[in-house]
Amino acid sequence: MEKPKFKTVQEVIAAGEGLPERYLHAPTGDGESQPLNSPVPEMDIPAIDLNLLLSSSEEGQQELKKLHSALSTWGVVQVMNHGITEAFLDKIYKLTKQFFALPTEEKQKCARETGSIQGYGNDMILSDDQVLDWIDRLFLTTYPEDKRQLKFWPQVPTGFSDTLHEYTMRQRVLIEKFFKAMARSLELEENCFLKMYGENAIMNARFNFFPPCPRPDKVIGIKPHADGSAVTLLLPDKDVEGLQFLKDGKWYKAPIVPDTILINLGDQMEIMSNGIYKSPVHRVVTNREKERISLAMFCVPGPDKEVQPADGLVSEARPRLYKTVTKYAELHYKYYQQGRRTIEAALI
Repeated sequence: MEKPKFKTVQEVIAAGEGLPERYLHAPTGDGESQPLNSPVPEMDIPAIDLNLLLSSSEEGQQELKKLHSALSTWGVVQVMNHGITEAFLDKIYKLTKQFFALPTEEKQKCARETGSIQGYGNDMILSDDQVLDWIDRLFLTTYPEDKRQLKFWPQVPTGFSDTLHEYTMRQRVLIEKFFKAMARSLELEENCFLKMYGENAIMNARFNFFPPCPRPDKVIGIKPHADGSAVTLLLPDKDVEGLQFLKDGKWYKAPIVPDTILINLGDQMEIMSNGIYKSPVHRVVTNREKERISLAMFCVPGPDKEVQPADGLVSEARPRLYKTVTKYAELHYKYYQQGRRTIEAALI
C-alpha cells in the first residue's frame, strides 16, 4: 500500500523548512562510498548516425559495429540524425520548463492520485524508511492513445498536449528504426525484436525536474536503478550534467552532445539479447546552483507480449540466461523502490 504523499521538492523549498531527513542518502557500497557529488570521469560512448545504421553500405556496417560495441559494453548510445529537429527538441524542453515554473495550484490540477503512477508530484512512497529522491515529476502514458489519461495532461502551458502527441509519434518512428538496427547488429532477422516489442507497446513519458539542492553530497536526484523498459529515450538537459552510469563498480557521467537523443537499454532488451546487450544501472546527482530538466520516454513491450531471449542468440556455446517474462514493468516498480535489480528475478 502506498503511504501518504509528501510535499513536492518545490513545496519543501518554498516552505523554507530546511532539508528534511527523508532526503538524506546513506552510502551503501556499489561505488557509493564517496560523496554523491564527487567528480567522475566521462563515459566513452559514440554518437551514432541512425540513418547509416539501416544502410547496407560499408559505412553502415561500421556504424552497426559501433552500435554493437557500445550496447554490449555500456548499454547506452547517443543517436544523431534521428529525424527530430533541434527546434522541436528545444520546444519540448521549453514547455517542460514552463510547466514546472507554474504556481503550485496550477500544477496540482494534474496531481497524481494515491496508488496511481500517472500525474504530477513525487514518486510512489511504499515504505516508511524509503529515502526520497530530489525530484518532482510529471508521468504520462502517451501510447497507445486509448491508454492516455488526459485528466493528467497539462492544459497550461498552451500547446503542451499537442507537442507531446507529436513527440510520441516521431519517437515511434525512431524506435522502430532502432530496434531493426539492434537486430541487424546481432545478425538477426531485422524484425525479430520488434515482434516481441509488439504493435501495442506502451510509451510512458516522464518529465523530470531537479531543483537546486543544498546538499548535493548527501541528496540524490534519482536513486541507482536499471530501467524496466525495453529501451528508454532520454532528452537530457543541454546545460547541466547529472546523469551517471555504473560500470565495473565505478560511476561515469554521460556526455552532453547537443541534438542527440540518448538511448539506454532496459532490462527487457537485455533479456531479448540473451545478456549480450546490457541494461545499465544509472542515477542522477543533484546540483547546488542550478535546476536541471530532462524528459525520459520509457518504451515497454505490450502487456500481452512474452519477452524472452531471441532464438538466434541461444546456442550450446551461449545457453539461455533468462526465463520468459510478461508484465515485467509491474514487477519492476516494486523492486525499484526497494533498490533491488528486477532482472535477477528473471535469471535462470
